[in-house]
Amino acid sequence: MSKLFATDSIRSITVADLSCAAAMQVGRAAAAVLAKGTDSKGKIIIGKDSSVSSDILEAVICAGICSDGADAETLGVVPVPAVAYLVKKMEADAGIMISAAYNGSDSSRISLFSPDGLRFDSEIEDKIEQLVFNSANQSELRPNNDAGRILRCNTALNEYIDNVKSKIRTNLKGKKAAVACAGECAEKTAKRTLRLLGAEVLIMPAPDSTSETGIDPKSTQIERLMDFVIENNCDCGLAIDWDGSSCIAVDEQGKLADGDSLLAIFAKDYKEQKKLRHNTAVIKATSSLGLLRFAEENEINTVTSGASSRCVLDRMIEGGYNLGGEKNGRIFFLDDSIASDGILCGAKLLEIMKKTGKKLSELAGEMPKLPQIALNVRISLRSRELWKNDTLITELIEKHEAALGGEGRILVRECGGAEPFIRIIAEGRDFSQINDIAVEIAKKIKERCTARG
Repeated sequence: MSKLFATDSIRSITVADLSCAAAMQVGRAAAAVLAKGTDSKGKIIIGKDSSVSSDILEAVICAGICSDGADAETLGVVPVPAVAYLVKKMEADAGIMISAAYNGSDSSRISLFSPDGLRFDSEIEDKIEQLVFNSANQSELRPNNDAGRILRCNTALNEYIDNVKSKIRTNLKGKKAAVACAGECAEKTAKRTLRLLGAEVLIMPAPDSTSETGIDPKSTQIERLMDFVIENNCDCGLAIDWDGSSCIAVDEQGKLADGDSLLAIFAKDYKEQKKLRHNTAVIKATSSLGLLRFAEENEINTVTSGASSRCVLDRMIEGGYNLGGEKNGRIFFLDDSIASDGILCGAKLLEIMKKTGKKLSELAGEMPKLPQIALNVRISLRSRELWKNDTLITELIEKHEAALGGEGRILVRECGGAEPFIRIIAEGRDFSQINDIAVEIAKKIKERCTARG
C-alpha cells in the first residue's frame, strides 16, 4: 500500500508527520524521477494556496528540486485547476500543488501533476516513494554550477483566468451570483473571473471563526448560502471548494443543486448542442437514482466509474467521453480542462441560465429527486469482503430490494484502505421506509462483521 499517495495526493500534518525534511525529499525525488535527463535541465512548477504552511513547504520543496539539478518555477497562490492547466502550457516536466488538506486546516496536501495535467501512474509514485523513504536511493546533492534555479511566474493566475474566460462564449451581464468559498484563493479567483465575464458577484461573508476547508452539501456553510441568496435576491449561489476544484449550487429559492443536478443540466445542454461525445456522461455507481432516470428520459447514455474522482476521469479518458462528474460537485469538462474545475463549472452554469433564460430552479427541477440515506459502517481489516458471502446480510439486502421494486434501490459498497468501511445507500420515494432499510442493513453488517472480525 502506498505510504505517500492517497487517492489524489500526499496528505499529512504540516511540519509534523510531513516534516520540512520529508517535503524537501519529495522535491528531490520528484526532480530525480520526473525531470528530464542530463541533456536538458528539467523544470517543475509549484502552485500553493494561501495557508501559512504552504509558504514553508514551497520553500523546502523548491530547495529539494533545485538540489537535484532541476529548475523550480513558482506560480504563487493559484487554485488547483490552474496547475493542471499550466503544467502543459508551460511545457514543464511536472506540477506540484501545495494546499490545505480536506480533513482540517492543520493538515497539508501535496498533489503531483504529469506534463499532461494528469496524476502520475502508480509505477512513478512508487519510484518517488522509494527515493523519499530510502536514503540509500537518494541522489547526491549537485554542485553549485549544476544546481537548479528558482524561477517565479508572475502571470500564472491571470493566464488561468484568461483560459476559463475563453471557454465561455456568452456575456453574463444581468446574472447575479452569490459566491461562497472556504479558501481565499478560490474566492478571489471566482470573483474576478465571473465579473470579467459580466456577472454581478456577491461574496458571502465568512463566519467569525471556521475550520472548514471544503464545501459540504450538509454543512452550515451551504445553509448560510441558501439564506444569503434569498436575502440578496441572487439568481443563484455557487459554493466553490477551498482549492477551486468543485462546485455545487443553490437556486434562487434557496434550494440545493448538487453535483448530480448540475451534471444533468450540463449533459442536456451538451446533447442539445451536439457536443456530448458518444452521447454519454460518466457518473459514479453511487450517483442518484434521479440522475439515472433523467438520463434515460432524455436518451442520454451513462457509464459508471469507481469510487473516486480519479476513477471518473480515468473512465472518461479510456472511453473518449467529455463530460462526467459526481455528487460532490467535481465535474469534468474534458474539452475545456483536464481537471475538475469549480470556477469553470460555475461560469458554465451561469452561461446556460443566460442562454436559456431559465431560472436555476427550472433547470435543476428537470431531474427528479428522491430521498436518499447513506450510512457508513466501520469494519476491521480481517472482515474485508466477508460480508459479500454472508447469506444473512445478502438475503436481507435482497429482501429490501424486492420490497422497493422499481421505486428505489439499495447500494452496498466496501470503501477505504487501511481503515475500511461499508457504505449503505438507500433511495426511494418514502423517506421513512428507506431510513429503516438502511439502518437495518447497517446493524446487520456491524453485527456480523464485528463477530467475524
